[in-house]
Amino acid sequence: MTELHPRSGVAVSTVGLVHIYRAEGHDVAALSGVDLVVRPGEVVGLLGPSGAGKSTLLSLFAGLIRPSAGRIRVGDHDLGAMSPAELDRYRATDVGFLLQGAMRNLIPYLTPRENIAFAQRAALRAERPDVPAPAALVDELGLGDVAEATLRSLTPAQQQLTALGVALAARPGLLLADEPTSQLDHEARALVIGTLQRVSAEHGTTIIIVTHDPHVAEALPRTVTIRDGRVSGEGRRGEELSIVAVDGSLPLPQAIVAALPPGTLVRVQPTEHGWLLERDDIQTDQATGEPR
Repeated sequence: MTELHPRSGVAVSTVGLVHIYRAEGHDVAALSGVDLVVRPGEVVGLLGPSGAGKSTLLSLFAGLIRPSAGRIRVGDHDLGAMSPAELDRYRATDVGFLLQGAMRNLIPYLTPRENIAFAQRAALRAERPDVPAPAALVDELGLGDVAEATLRSLTPAQQQLTALGVALAARPGLLLADEPTSQLDHEARALVIGTLQRVSAEHGTTIIIVTHDPHVAEALPRTVTIRDGRVSGEGRRGEELSIVAVDGSLPLPQAIVAALPPGTLVRVQPTEHGWLLERDDIQTDQATGEPR
């Protein structure tokens, strides 16, 4: 199996990705055909309401769950085709996962340096030459003064940076972060997001962040909105864009959906400056399809 290059970011892609789980005797589609491409070294935010499928998508990227249908690739890996042993090695050395809440990522009785050293065991067994010394990674994250401190003596920002150090311990090509600023104040939030951006810039790490925080979303160069288990839009440089899906469907921005009741007929036609969405005067009844 081809190894991911440990010091550069990897491409991430999904085609028709579906994940169905069982709840109270019923099948629930958490993802319903996600098509997504993340380029090597990109920093991308996943936005959308609770229950839209964002955290499910992160878990699929991490190899924690398998897709029900569709394809998912990280670098040279087809995650759906990997054996349990291959997925274990992938999670230990090729992908870093930052869970929501710093202490969920850490062993509470170990220091920041010891936590990072513990997370490096699998990469060291694989004789990866690029694995940084724990003290060097602690210094890189600005934690040198508290490297041997107890975790509970650290500030919330220092705890989260320690958790980030654990996720980066093996210099993964892909870093996944689930709400990394949810319990931080404004100053700490800016420090963590700035550190993530610096990690991507210096090491080329591909980073995918789930967030509900509009301040975090504004700081990211690209955002992808997930609604009802599908990609419904993107943000680039502050501009919201809709995406034409493989099947030709076009999810509309929520403001437009709110202004157009079900059954509304619209025309989409080219103009000199782009495309025009025009409401038709003849509307149909959604149930019967007859004019009303």
